[in-house]
Amino acid sequence: MVVLAIFRVGLATPQSQTLPTTPAYLGFDRNQYPGDANLGLLRQTFTFAGYWLNNPPGEKTNTWVGKRKLAEAAGFGFLVLYNGRLFSELKSTPRATKLARSDAEAAVAAAHREGFPQSTIIFLDQEQGGRMLPGQKAYIYGWVDGVVASGFHAGVYCSGIAFKESPDVSVITAVDIQQNAGNRKIAFFVTNDACPPSPGCSFLRNPPSPSQSGIDFADVWQFVQSPRRVDVSAACLATPDRDGNCYPPGVDARQSLHVDVDTATSADPSRGRGR
Repeated sequence: MVVLAIFRVGLATPQSQTLPTTPAYLGFDRNQYPGDANLGLLRQTFTFAGYWLNNPPGEKTNTWVGKRKLAEAAGFGFLVLYNGRLFSELKSTPRATKLARSDAEAAVAAAHREGFPQSTIIFLDQEQGGRMLPGQKAYIYGWVDGVVASGFHAGVYCSGIAFKESPDVSVITAVDIQQNAGNRKIAFFVTNDACPPSPGCSFLRNPPSPSQSGIDFADVWQFVQSPRRVDVSAACLATPDRDGNCYPPGVDARQSLHVDVDTATSADPSRGRGR
C-alpha cells in the first residue's frame, strides 16, 4: 500500500511507581503473498500478517486467496484488508453509495469464503489522503454500515499524516474520518512513515504502540512502506535497502521479498484467527 508510525516521552517515575505499558505487536503487510515456504521464516519476526480479500492496489490478481489456513497454521494473526475505490471511480454521491453497498457485500462474501469468523474486523483500504470529499465519505460510511450490518466489524486504513490544505489549515485523514463517523464504531489502521515518529526500517522486539503514530485512537500503525517515500522518510536513520525497499531478516535476499512494517495493540488485530 502506498498511501499514501514517535516514541512517547514521559516524566521519570520512581521504580515502585512505574506506570504500566500496553504491549504492541509487530506485523507486516504486502500486496503479494510471500509464498508458503517463507511463512515460517517471517513468523520468527512478525506476529500478524496483512491479508487481502480482493485485488490489492495496482494488482490484477489476488495471490492471498486460499492462504488463510496456512498462515494461521504458521502462527500468524491477521490484518484483513479490502481494497476500496479511488475518488475517480465514485463520480457522484449516489454512485458512491451504490458502490459502497456492493463492495461491502463483496468484502463479506470474500471473508466468508476465506473462512474468517464473524467477529473479524475488515479494514477498508483508502489510498487517497487529505480531507474526504462528500462522495468519499458516502462510500466509506456506506461500506462500514454494510459490513457491520452483515455481522462483521469494520475498520479503515488511511493516512495519519497532516496534509496541508492551505497555508493555515492542515487535515489528517484519519481524524477527518473519525470526526465525521457519527456513532459508528470504526477501527483505524493508520500510516505514518515520517521519522519521527517512525523508527524507520527496523524490526523491534518491543515495537512502539500505535498511539505513538500521532493518532491516539489508532489500533494499527504502518510505520514503514516499501518502496520508501523519500519525501516523507528522509530523516529515518534506520534506512531500507538501496532500492528503497524494507526487507525482513532471514529471507533470501534474492527473492526481493519487501514488506511494509506495522505495529498493533493485538497479536490478531482483525480477530481473524479461528476460535
